[in-house]
Amino acid sequence: MMQTDTTSDQLNHVVRGNEDDALYEGLLTSMNSRFNALVEDGKQPLFTTDAAGLWDAYLAAFPSEERQYHNCNSCRRFIERFGGVVAITPEGLLVPAMWESLIAHPPYTAPMDVLRQLVSRARVTGVFKSSLPMWGEPRTGVWRHFAVCPPVGARFASPTQSAFQAMAEKTADFQQISRALAEFPLPLLARALALLAGDDLYRSEKVLGPAKFLHDLQAAVDGVKGPRRANLIWRSVATVPAGFCHPRSSMLGTLLDDLAAGKDYASVAKAFGSKMAPTAYQRPTSAPTESAIKQAEELVAKLGAAGALERRFARLDEVDAIWRAKPVEKKPPGEGVFGHLKPKDAPALGEMNVPPQTITWVKFARDVLPNAESIDLMVPSHGNFCALLTAEKPDAAPILQWDSLERRNPFSWYMDSEGTRAHRWGLIGGSWAEVPAVTLRPCQWFGCDFPHLGVGAVFIIRGALDSVAHVGNAIFPETLRSEFHPIRKVIEAYSREAMIGGRAEASACGLAIQNITGQVPHGWHQAHVRVKSAGGISRQYKIDRWE
Repeated sequence: MMQTDTTSDQLNHVVRGNEDDALYEGLLTSMNSRFNALVEDGKQPLFTTDAAGLWDAYLAAFPSEERQYHNCNSCRRFIERFGGVVAITPEGLLVPAMWESLIAHPPYTAPMDVLRQLVSRARVTGVFKSSLPMWGEPRTGVWRHFAVCPPVGARFASPTQSAFQAMAEKTADFQQISRALAEFPLPLLARALALLAGDDLYRSEKVLGPAKFLHDLQAAVDGVKGPRRANLIWRSVATVPAGFCHPRSSMLGTLLDDLAAGKDYASVAKAFGSKMAPTAYQRPTSAPTESAIKQAEELVAKLGAAGALERRFARLDEVDAIWRAKPVEKKPPGEGVFGHLKPKDAPALGEMNVPPQTITWVKFARDVLPNAESIDLMVPSHGNFCALLTAEKPDAAPILQWDSLERRNPFSWYMDSEGTRAHRWGLIGGSWAEVPAVTLRPCQWFGCDFPHLGVGAVFIIRGALDSVAHVGNAIFPETLRSEFHPIRKVIEAYSREAMIGGRAEASACGLAIQNITGQVPHGWHQAHVRVKSAGGISRQYKIDRWE
């Protein structure tokens, strides 16, 4: 804000700057308060626009004699870089992130109105992201300037991408979704969603989220035209995972193509099931190239995840169990020569066996587990046996979707998609085995919820352990954090060759039951258990479905 003329008043401005300008201070305070309320610590995405000529319009809105006082290079850079940034309302209208009508600050009312109107009429060009802790230059010497300090949650932070790369990726997502909306009409999306939501297709939970997103967005923009339609698409694209934005190259696109072709249910379900099988879904079909391996090395080093791929068998004491067997309490003998004898008035109650009951897992977990003192499981000859794993190096960077630096949970699981024989796990089919604990899938621990990964529970079996040592180390692409997706082919190749450690201490293997949609192989919903509860009641339960 350096002036070029030499009037007495302006010379005083050069000396004093605008530190004592209470109206300008009020403008800055109002602008920052409004901006922070708008972005809500990163919950409200921001967007770039094609708004042009903002600086010239800003200056021109002041009386000619005041323009030089406001002619500032720092403020100009702020307005040109950040002045056109907007938020988008649920109705698809633009809200300037910086400018509002300031009735309480008359010298700035007209300039703010001009900026607000220009930006409100602009066209959205992309998602705005910045990692800068301060947007603008708040002070130079005795002069204060336009600047905002975004909340930490509103600052872009990624170990694998720059803000520019993330913005370019969202632009590509917008283009992909726009094409999908033009290609897949609402009735077709409604049919696909009904099939997926109705548990008619195998492992449909993995596709349900993207299908609902595309359906709901198509419903929201149906009949809407012009810039407001584009705004609604931009707003949706900015807030969903990248995987939701590529329906054409996903299982959802395959399903939509089959439905559009008029295939019957049997054909649709068969094709969907074969492609959703764990051995095929998101699994690489070829070996990684030399350049891919080099890229993976660089990314792993950048993420500090060099030791994160090493896995070992989990121990029972590490498991976040929803039930554990009560330890057997041995009553110490009484004092004296006859202290070990029971008094005549203390009758011993034997176990009372009651008829077996067929039950859902949800009811079993809610009503039976809280009162259970011990559980035995009837080992199936062929079943959904599984092992829980964890990181060999607990301080290594998180690689799993449900693991984070804020809440460490490096545990995972593996099982054969077709089930395995009991003897492979050191068990005898048709016999009772002790269950020391029951747990949920690790992705459900600590209240986490990952619907696309499904839900399930594990009856840990005393002494169970996979006897096949060469199964890889069970790192699967669909469970990885998004920053590892670019190198999932290399990780898959690594996982096939790696070994699982900690075999001698392994004590968290057992039988899994799952809430799997569609046709489920090998009784994945089922378990046959014997529960002893308080009062000596012993009852068998046949869990035949999830809920």
